[in-house]
Amino acid sequence: MGTWFSLVFVVGFVVIHLVSKQMKFLKVTPRSKFLSIAGGISVAYVFMHLLPELGEYQQEFEGAIEGFEFLESHIYIIALLGLVVFYGLEQLAKNSKRQGDLKGTHKASSSVFWLHISSFGLYNAIIGYLLLRGEYQSEWGMLFYFVAMGIHFITNDKALRSAHKEDYDRYGRWLLAIAITVGWLIGMFTELNILVISILTAFLAGGVILNVMKEELPEERESSFPAFFTGMLGYTVLLLII
Repeated sequence: MGTWFSLVFVVGFVVIHLVSKQMKFLKVTPRSKFLSIAGGISVAYVFMHLLPELGEYQQEFEGAIEGFEFLESHIYIIALLGLVVFYGLEQLAKNSKRQGDLKGTHKASSSVFWLHISSFGLYNAIIGYLLLRGEYQSEWGMLFYFVAMGIHFITNDKALRSAHKEDYDRYGRWLLAIAITVGWLIGMFTELNILVISILTAFLAGGVILNVMKEELPEERESSFPAFFTGMLGYTVLLLII
């Protein structure tokens, strides 16, 4: 049952990437409050589910695996690394787009585009893998994962399309849809070591935190704190109830 359930969600993720361009509410001015609500939901999921899960992994590994003592007691460093990696990529894309604006192309360079999309391809593959191999107490847990990551994809798509314009629609969204499917297929036929899963989960948590914060914190985003807080509080309550 879990496999078929996850397959439905993979299709849902793919559809989100392919149709997000047609979501007109993302183009409204001022910025749609949905994006702030989405950010609040994603942050709530990270702090209420992913980070506590990392704490459990760390306790499991303490003293259990020789040669990995550093990671056993510092798994959160991987989350920090995920945040730093995506922050660096964001700055690279932003600087490249600024140069593109001066040249009249109004988008990041081709090399930066492929580096940026490749990194998000890995990000999506991890999400696809954890959809099937993540630690869920029930199908409700998988559903909440899908909701949190699905609306997170909508926000990411908007940011990537803004940086890369037609390159994202022509190549990027298709590659991200393929990446999440590949991650799910790997989960279908391969079960990775629990240490690897913990590293992937930590890296994902750091990436989600950065990708949400870069959309919510800058003043020019015209973010809505009430909408962000509502999304975060509502989703936190749902997770506590379930």
